[in-house]
Amino acid sequence: MALENKYKALTDAATAAGITDLAVREQDGILYIDGTAANGATKDHLWEIYNQIDPNFASGDLVLNVNVSINAEVTHAKVITKSSNLNIRKGPGTDQPIVGKAAHGETITLVNRSNELWWLVRTVDGEEGYCYAQYLEAQALKISN
Repeated sequence: MALENKYKALTDAATAAGITDLAVREQDGILYIDGTAANGATKDHLWEIYNQIDPNFASGDLVLNVNVSINAEVTHAKVITKSSNLNIRKGPGTDQPIVGKAAHGETITLVNRSNELWWLVRTVDGEEGYCYAQYLEAQALKISN
């Protein structure tokens, strides 16, 4: 209950943003917020609120597991690292845990250009997270349903 109070502004924002399938639960000293956002800007806004409550996401007592619903018209990005894989992180920062990797030359879905440094992406396997933008090159592609 204490964590629900600590992150009330975040859960209220998730509700107000219309996060679908929103689920909030506390387990073993960690608050989990799960659901689906209509767009990348909504997810980015939740991360901004999270950072205001817990600067630099340092306390480790919240897991924000909100993915973005992708529509039929999407943008892709090519990984342009020199030769290594690109880390995909849970949140926008190098202090965030790595949730996946994208190979050099791989094309992934660009969900949102969150800011100048971090872009929200999704791999072919459905792993969603943030990558350092300087290692991505946007490519406009249209896919069909």
